Amino acid sequence: MQHDPELLAEVRAWLHKAATDLAAGDHDLTAEQPFTEHAVFHAQQAVEKSFKALLVWHGTPFRKTHNLEELGEQVLVCVPDLRTIVDAVVPLTEYAWKFRYPGEDEAPPYTEAEQALKMARQAHDAVVAHLPAGARP
Repeated sequence: MQHDPELLAEVRAWLHKAATDLAAGDHDLTAEQPFTEHAVFHAQQAVEKSFKALLVWHGTPFRKTHNLEELGEQVLVCVPDLRTIVDAVVPLTEYAWKFRYPGEDEAPPYTEAEQALKMARQAHDAVVAHLPAGARP
C-alpha cells in the first residue's frame, strides 16, 4: 500500500525530534558532573514527541501539551496494546517542568535519570514498532 509522502515525512520528523531528545539525554549523562535534570527533561520530551508521531500517523489531532497521560490516552484509542508502555511513562510528565526553573527541586539522582531515559527509549521503540516501515527513521 502506498502511503501519503507528506504524512510519512511529518511522522518521521516527530520521530527524529524524539530520537534527538534521547541522544541529548544520553549525552547529558556523560558530562563530568552529569546534567541529570536535563536528561529527565529530554526523556519526557522523547516520549511526548514519539506519542505525537503516532497520533499524526493515525490522523488524531492533539493539543499543545506536555501531559503524557493526556497524550497516552489518545495513543491508546489508536493502539490499545500500548497500555503497559503508556502507564509506565505517565510519571515522566513532571519532568517537562520539574527541575527546569530556579527554586525548584534539586537535580534528580543519576539512577533516576538513567531509568527515565530507559523508559523513554522503550516507549519510542514501541511506537516505532507500530508504524509502517516508510514512517520509521
